[in-house]
This record gives sequence, structure tokens and C-alpha cells, in this order.
Amino acid sequence: MAAHNNSAANHPLLEVNPPLVLGGQSYHDVTESVSSISEGKTPKQWYILISITASITVMLFGMLAYLVANGIGVWGNNAPVYWAWDITNFVFWIGIGHAGTLISAILFLFRQKWRTSINRSAEAMTLFAVACAMIFPLFHTGRPWRAAYWLGPTPNPDLVMWQNFRSPLMWDVFAVSTYATVSALFWYVGLVPDLATLRDRARGIRQRIFHIASLGWRGSARHWRNYEMAYLILAGISTPLVLSVHTIVSFDFATSVLPGWHTTIFPPYFVAGAIFSGFACVLTLLIIARWALNLEHLITLKHLENMNKVILVTGWVVGLAYGTEFFIAWYSGNPYEQFVFINRAFGPYAWAYWTMISCNVISPNFFWFKKLRNSIPVMFVLSLVVNVGMWFERFVIIATSLHRDFLPSSWGYFQPTYVDICTFIGTIGLFLTLFLLFCRFLPIIAISEVKGVLAEQRNPGPGVVATSKVVDPKFEPVPVAVGTTEGSGH
Repeated sequence: MAAHNNSAANHPLLEVNPPLVLGGQSYHDVTESVSSISEGKTPKQWYILISITASITVMLFGMLAYLVANGIGVWGNNAPVYWAWDITNFVFWIGIGHAGTLISAILFLFRQKWRTSINRSAEAMTLFAVACAMIFPLFHTGRPWRAAYWLGPTPNPDLVMWQNFRSPLMWDVFAVSTYATVSALFWYVGLVPDLATLRDRARGIRQRIFHIASLGWRGSARHWRNYEMAYLILAGISTPLVLSVHTIVSFDFATSVLPGWHTTIFPPYFVAGAIFSGFACVLTLLIIARWALNLEHLITLKHLENMNKVILVTGWVVGLAYGTEFFIAWYSGNPYEQFVFINRAFGPYAWAYWTMISCNVISPNFFWFKKLRNSIPVMFVLSLVVNVGMWFERFVIIATSLHRDFLPSSWGYFQPTYVDICTFIGTIGLFLTLFLLFCRFLPIIAISEVKGVLAEQRNPGPGVVATSKVVDPKFEPVPVAVGTTEGSGH
């Protein structure tokens, strides 16, 4: 079989595909691997981790209560830096949420089969990241209960009081709420067949819960036809959101007249950066989940390597945007614009700027080397480095453009307070808590989609052969003769 594959790989008319499911898995094995995570006894390590992350989340709620009681003066925001860690964290978390939609929708429309083992986790992380992001603009208003009152049309006996549609805050409300709604629908629709699988395997209260959640799914041809059509429509709706949401977030800055913000490069720049940071965050958590949940045969090195390639490409796009900003500032001849960028690189916040350049421009270039792209420790460290760099990018854009404005007499230097720091750490705790709950109670991998990939891997069709060369030495595929069948089983 190996000799046949090697000779086929050298044939000019044949395409060689590496296996995306390792270990000679059957359909039943795939179901067992994923379902047993939520069905088995909860490990002690999970309780330890959830206790830590939940404690950090409680700290977040405590900081928000303290903020409401005392006002946003407890943050470090002050003249001239009226936006600081709050909006920095908002833009950062919105960027983290972009990878889920990209992996799920765009790669689905392009029929990229390697997305099937990672799309479910990415979709869930999108929802968790959006939840963390919305905390900051809401509480930045100082009186969130009044802000919420004005976010929708307010009826009264005489007229309807409409929102101020010229306010960037309203743009964010519509963009992020639409993004969250469509992403949640897309995530839930994809879950339905797998929830039915868990329903058929469960007993007692779990079965009743999954019975309701699976919407009466029976796996009939009609159900599959409607499911595939709904999934395709939601993918088509979700695709523009990848471009629109962070574009609208970038308009918060670009529509101002402030040097460093008033630029048309921000929409594509922000979108590329969002995909860049989102893939890095997905990579970080999947590496941990892959190891902790023994899913190396489903989340293979091929999946991780492809994600590293996306990080490499988007890292170069982000680096090009950095260079373009400096070029346009010089070419414009505007002394104020030129000063902003010189101040970024050599002013009081130069340490933040060069940290950003090191993390976002230099570090992804290690992925040019295949050996490093396939090294778990290297990709884990670099994914963390990229996330750090993308947070600093948001901070540099916001703080360095504000702290030295047109009047030197009003220049200042922003320093975060302990409330700023604890609030941001608290959102990390909330994000990880939600992810741990997701891993424990719901299928972390799309079972039905992986089975579809496994079927194609066994019977690749004319012109395509599955290679026996596996990058991961822990698993070796078991050759399956063409025409072999096996029950899919729940």
C-alpha cells in the first residue's frame, strides 16, 4: 500500500492529500473520541482549572461593580488619553472573535476540509470573545443602564426618539450585535446533528436536555437537506461579517480628524490584524485541548500547520500595513501626521511600539520553516507572542495618537490603574471559564463533519490518493481497501 502511494505521489496527474484523521479511525471511533469527553467522569484537573478561572471571573464582576459605584475615574483614562485600556481591550477581543467566522464560513465556502476538526472550537471562541468585548464599551459610558436605554428606539406618547446614527457607538452596537447573532446561529445549527448523537447516547435528564436542544433531529434525508441548506445560507451571510465588523470598529478611529487615526488604511488593516490574532488564539487553545483531551488523531499537525500558514500570511499583511502607514505619513507632507508616527517609534511609548513590531512582524517569520511550523512548543509560544503583539498594536494606535495632541501644554502619559489591569485579567478569566464549560458539556469537534472527511479519506476518488506519510509519529493510518464499508453509528 505504501509503495503504491509513493508511486502515485510521483504521478503528474494525481494529487496527494495527507490524512486529516489519523490512527485508522472508524466512524464509531470518531463518535467515541468526541462524545466521551462530555459523557465521562469529570477529571479533577478540570475542577482545578475551572476554580481558578471562575475566581478570576468573580474578580471581573467585582471590578465592574466597583466601577459602577465610583465612576470611570477609577480607570486611568484622563486628559488627553480619554480612550485607553477599555477600548484597547474591546478592539482586541473583537479581533479574537474573527477566526471563528473565517474558519467556519469562508473556509466552508471554499470547501477546505481541514477546517472540520477546528471549526467548532473556533465558533465557540467567537461567542466568548464577543461577550468579553462588549463589556468595555458598555461600561465605558459610565452609566450602562442609561446607555442601554438609548441603544434602541424609545417610544413615548408623542414621538419615537431615535438613536444618534452618526455616533460610532451606534455603529458598534449594530455591527457587533449582528455579528454575535449570526455567529451564534451558525454555531448552533452546526451543533444540531451532534446534539442528537449525544441525545441518543444519554440517559435521564441529559437525554431530555439534548432532546430539546437537538430540535427533533432524526438524521433523515429531509433533515440533512434542510440542514445543509441552512448551513450554506448562514455561511454566506457570515462571510461579509468578517470584513464588515472590524471595518466598522476601525471607523471609530478613521472618521475622526485626529492624526494617526484619520486614515483610509484602517478597515483592511484592522481586518487582517483581527484574523491574525484570532487564528493565534484558536491555535493556543487547540494545542492545549488537543493534548489534554487526547485528540491528536483528530486535530492533527496538518491542521495546526495550515493555521500557522494563515498566521504567516496575515502577519506579512499586518507588517505591510505598518510600513504603509509610515510611508503615507511621509508622503502626505502633513507635519502633524509625521509627528504622530515619529512619536510612536521614538517617543515615550517607543517600548510599546517596538514590542508590537517584534511580536507581529518578526516572530511569524519563524513559520517559513516547515520544521518550526510542525513543532508544538514553537507554535504554542509564537501564538502567545502574536496575541501579546496584537494587544500592543491596539494600545499603540489608541494611546500614542492621544497622549500628544496639537497643544504641547496638554500632553500627558497614560498609566493603567489596578482596576484597569484587574478588569482585563478578569475578561481573560471569563473567556477561559466559558471555554472550559464548552469543552466539558458540548462536543468540541464537529462529529458529523469529521466523518464526512473520513469517508473521503477512505475513498478519495479518481485522481486523488491519500498519502501514507504521516507527520505525527504517534499515529499511523491503517489502510482501508476501496469499497470497505462500516456503519456510522452514533
